[in-house]
Amino acid sequence: MTKILIIDAPYYQDVSGAMLDGVKSVLDTTKGVTYDYITVPGALEIPAAVVMGAETETADYDGFIALGCVIRGETTHYDYVCQESARGLMDLSMSGLVVINGILTVENKTQAMARAEVTQKNKGAYCAKACLDMIALRERFSV
Repeated sequence: MTKILIIDAPYYQDVSGAMLDGVKSVLDTTKGVTYDYITVPGALEIPAAVVMGAETETADYDGFIALGCVIRGETTHYDYVCQESARGLMDLSMSGLVVINGILTVENKTQAMARAEVTQKNKGAYCAKACLDMIALRERFSV
């Protein structure tokens, strides 16, 4: 049984919800996969939540999917949030965890929705497939 933790920063709930629908569309139709879903206040909190999920003794997660959206504003805050959330997730991934970065970083809401809506290019569905592929790859190399 494969178990995945979905960590969502739903600041833009319509974007996040569409991506979550994409993730669920893949995971719900994949045999032998279960998942838990949690929310955090923002994209910067996602890496810490991955660590908490990885260290919990009550759930043995095989992979983590990070969902969120950061839209450029008038200040440099956008740059810090994008860079630091991505860096945190990449560091965790490089430590051996299967962590998929589904945090959209866009210029405007139109770009976000174009990537989030449930279509063939839904980033949520892509993240779910990537997570399953990376779990399989880790299992291949650990044999």
